[in-house]
Amino acid sequence: MTGSRPATPQHLGDLARLRRVRDRIDREYARPLDVEALARGVHMSAGHLSRRFRLAYGESPYSYLMTRRIERAMALLRRGDLSVTEVCFAVGCSSLGTFSTRFTELVGMPPSLYRRRAGDGAAGLPSCVAKQVARPVRNREAPGPGPRLA
Repeated sequence: MTGSRPATPQHLGDLARLRRVRDRIDREYARPLDVEALARGVHMSAGHLSRRFRLAYGESPYSYLMTRRIERAMALLRRGDLSVTEVCFAVGCSSLGTFSTRFTELVGMPPSLYRRRAGDGAAGLPSCVAKQVARPVRNREAPGPGPRLA
């Protein structure tokens, strides 16, 4: 999307629609959202939205949505007053298995382990600092498990 050519009105319009989609995901992450509904909301086809969103933000709308959900889940798990299942549904996931798998991919540990450890690592930190320190890693960049001892 970058280059030496000046931006066309169509390109600028697409960028504005993409920002609206991203803002909607940020606001409504806990609601049932799918790419088709997001695309309808900005008068684009689902395929066009997915391609343009990936070009603009480096990931698909679904991946961005799941990252937002996992970020919120991390905050709820750090609080410690909800179970993993309650957190899963509170952030808009309908499958505990999918939630746990995605959480583990982004954070590097299962949500149950994160919940147990969260009190130790973030104790005494302001929530804005804890959120930044504990931000999930996108695109499967989370460190794998350490070496196994036989």
